[in-house]
Amino acid sequence: MLIDTHTHVIATDTKTYPLAPLFGRQSAWSAEHPLDYPDMIKAIDAAGVDKAILVQASSAYAFDNTYVSEAVAAHPGRFTGVFSVDVVAPDAVEKMKHWMAKGLTGMRIFTAGSTQPEQQTFFAEPASFPAWQYAADNGLSVCMQMQLTGAPLLATVMDRFPKVRIILDHFARVEAADGPPYAAAAPLFALAKYPNLYLKMTHRPLEQAVKGKATPETFLGKVVQEFGANRIVWGSNFPAAPQPLPDLIAMARNALSFLPQPDQDWIFFKTAQTLYPALTK
Repeated sequence: MLIDTHTHVIATDTKTYPLAPLFGRQSAWSAEHPLDYPDMIKAIDAAGVDKAILVQASSAYAFDNTYVSEAVAAHPGRFTGVFSVDVVAPDAVEKMKHWMAKGLTGMRIFTAGSTQPEQQTFFAEPASFPAWQYAADNGLSVCMQMQLTGAPLLATVMDRFPKVRIILDHFARVEAADGPPYAAAAPLFALAKYPNLYLKMTHRPLEQAVKGKATPETFLGKVVQEFGANRIVWGSNFPAAPQPLPDLIAMARNALSFLPQPDQDWIFFKTAQTLYPALTK
């Protein structure tokens, strides 16, 4: 089985689904090559992906998760969805309940990225605690889109909410070109002690694994050794990534070919099923 835990859908119909990007800046990829969910179905069918997680494109729709929820409702056997809300807003928990009632099974907090270069700190403020507590109480996995500089703050959240399953998108954009022992990635490896932290392996860390002095065996091997394959999921980041979906799959398969098959199985589908039980149906 192959489960893609990180895809994005953007409606080409901007009248029905108006754009309202978080931080007021739309991502280049969502403007240049939006992909609606019927075309996503075609893409994953052609690439051999069994199921996909549709992650709210914050740089297109901010906290309006309507299109993702409609995509999941249209194809519940192939998709599950990850919504975003303003976690420091007074009605954050009510908004979480609303989108969960629409069939979405995960949440994402966007704190830094291509449209927001400065690492935000709001996710660790007391105003966000009700949202974190609700996620903990309801088994809601939370994706963190952030930079590695935010790792110390994330640690404070995990100390306070040890039951929340947190997934670090793109390995927090870690750098690995320095090679073993990967001093630049030390803040990432320091988080391995938190059993509720999971890593999402997209093209970004895979590209780092062949950059400079890094190799997949030494970098990704160390990641698996520190975190365990059962705490790592693969996600393509399609169509935000520059490569086509089949190439993104091949990149991951090739980079992880040194691992024993049981570890590969965890990364390519078993861990995803643990984080998102809806994917087992």
